[in-house]
Amino acid sequence: MHSRAHSSRLPFHYGWVIAGTGTLCIFACLGFGRFALGMILPAMAKNLDLSYSQMGFISTSNFVGYLAAVLLGGHIGTKIGPRKIIFLSLLLVGISMSLISLAQGFSSVVVLYTLTGVGSGASNVPMMGLVSAWFSRTKRGRAAGFVVIGSGFAIILSGKFIPYFNELFGETGWKVNWLVIGVTSIVIAFICLLLLRDNPEEMGLMPVGNIGGPQSLNPSMTNRGANIYREKPIYLLGIIYFLFGYTYVIYATFIVTTMVREFGFPESAAGKFWSWIGFLSLFSGPIFGTLSDKLGRKTGLVTVFSFQMAAYFLVAFKMPDHILYVSIFCFGIVAWSIPSIMIAAVSDYAGAQKAAAAFGFVTFIFGIGQISGPAVAGILAERTGNFSGSYFMAGSLAGLAIIITAFLKKPHYSAEVQKYKSAIGKNKVS
Repeated sequence: MHSRAHSSRLPFHYGWVIAGTGTLCIFACLGFGRFALGMILPAMAKNLDLSYSQMGFISTSNFVGYLAAVLLGGHIGTKIGPRKIIFLSLLLVGISMSLISLAQGFSSVVVLYTLTGVGSGASNVPMMGLVSAWFSRTKRGRAAGFVVIGSGFAIILSGKFIPYFNELFGETGWKVNWLVIGVTSIVIAFICLLLLRDNPEEMGLMPVGNIGGPQSLNPSMTNRGANIYREKPIYLLGIIYFLFGYTYVIYATFIVTTMVREFGFPESAAGKFWSWIGFLSLFSGPIFGTLSDKLGRKTGLVTVFSFQMAAYFLVAFKMPDHILYVSIFCFGIVAWSIPSIMIAAVSDYAGAQKAAAAFGFVTFIFGIGQISGPAVAGILAERTGNFSGSYFMAGSLAGLAIIITAFLKKPHYSAEVQKYKSAIGKNKVS
């Protein structure tokens, strides 16, 4: 009763509070939990005397933890609910990153950063599942787009304060940075506990954009007996998500190191570029998530992978420095588009009720890509002396993703939903 009264006083649907809180969640679990590493890595590697391959394996350790969380998170999440699992997971992210500030060598960083990955996966997947619960199909891409830009805000901040603290504290600057982002993540965990709700029914609400027909206009496989593991589109989405995970993480992990060591940029200048990626990425989720709502998930995915392919090849071929700006634009403007389109696409095929399970499954496949990408790229760079081959590999696989996306078919809707959609169309015309 109290929740209903509270929600009725808001000038907007409480679903947008969920989306805003989700932005903070992603800010902590992925923005700081994963993408701050790219900025901290050069100074940390220098201080701890890490090799290229060790740098790659530190990034990979995070994804090993992420993958483990995706495997176990679904079972735990159904028992205690998304809100509590997100809170506990963000606590783990914050505490583990704070402890990295005390690390003395490669092994301790790997162990702790693996735990950060566990927290990241166990908070990201249920958060994206909440988007499906709180938003109908016609609003889902846009809502997911706003949630995923949390990573962009974190990248902007990390590009500014990480070089500043490194300069201020010298050799111990990277330790201070880990402590700052760790404590910030703990604070966000408590904000999520305060504001998140597991479903609209708790507050006597319908999902945003629901107008009283078949919930979210979901496809026919939302029938109780439907099995997401028998659906070919879910596997195709999984492969596409794998290729995204494998490729984008190479760029995100090593572009700052590449700029400093291969292009000769000072760390502060590389930090500004990193912040530009963060700024551009703020537009990526909303623009391309909304585009996929309007023009279809396939069109959205092909467009985004085309930008990413260009970004990777432009660095691979060692163009003049000013071409690096084009690469950074191409990567930044679509940076978080794929996750926002993916949660919407998975929900289209699986329906809102099975979206969290289906998203967990494709995220597991995506996680394998994230584990493989930086490890292979680090070893390749170690053998060749630079990252050109790694970026060429990423560009080629982004091209493969475009080809595979062409095989996606539109979701099949039940006769009841088709009739309802037709009625909506007639009403709009009249």
